[in-house]
Amino acid sequence: MNAIVIAIVSVTVIGLICAVILSIFSKLFAVHEDERFPAVRECLPGANCGACGYAGCDGYAHAIIEKGAKTNLCVPGGDGASRNISDVLGVDFQDVVEQTAFVRCGGDCEKTKNKMDYEGLESCKAAKLVFGGTGSCTYGCMGLGDCAAVCPHKAICVEDGLARIDPRACIGCGLCAKTCPQKIITLLPTAYKPRVRCANPEKGAEVRKVCSTGCIACKKCEKECPAGAITVEANLSRIDYETCTGCGRCAEVCPVKCIVIEDIPATQK
Repeated sequence: MNAIVIAIVSVTVIGLICAVILSIFSKLFAVHEDERFPAVRECLPGANCGACGYAGCDGYAHAIIEKGAKTNLCVPGGDGASRNISDVLGVDFQDVVEQTAFVRCGGDCEKTKNKMDYEGLESCKAAKLVFGGTGSCTYGCMGLGDCAAVCPHKAICVEDGLARIDPRACIGCGLCAKTCPQKIITLLPTAYKPRVRCANPEKGAEVRKVCSTGCIACKKCEKECPAGAITVEANLSRIDYETCTGCGRCAEVCPVKCIVIEDIPATQK
């Protein structure tokens, strides 16, 4: 009986000692969180997309408070998030440059064709491991929906073998761009209207063999642009948006219609 009592007392004493030690260490090594953090974190949408350049919304909130990061880096949160953060911290409001994802490919089932019958995992990343993908254009969209699977707002769907983005539903998080193994999805400021829907850098004759709407580097857009905002580099039309006036002349003269106009009112983003 005494042995049982001694064991109970011993365990109790050891437990008390451990509790005291843990209590002391918890105070000595406690990480004190800035009281502003919860308020700043509440202003962010919680998409954890990394578009701001930090590891999720928590990382961005810490960067704002501890490192003085800009308050306008949250594209999904838009001006609302930036304004709320500015109010919490008592700093000047910084405007957010709203962005929309864009697929740099127009090769749907009518414009291009597959070079093989793929019967594997329904994933662009998996298909790319098989001779560079299923399509005749190795630079184009494979249409298996990896981008649609990661879109938090269901702004992407695959129609006629091509990923299509609803610009009014897109929040500009960039998860689709990070996921696309072809790297043909890019984020562009919403205000930019003319966009080049091709990513094939080969010469025009080679492009025509695999896609009827691919850029053939004819330079008509370059010659006709009244603002001199378009140049053809590496066999692809490239638009300088700082110079572009959005007149749409490039889209009008493009013989293959790979330049499109997307007019997305910023107020709807």
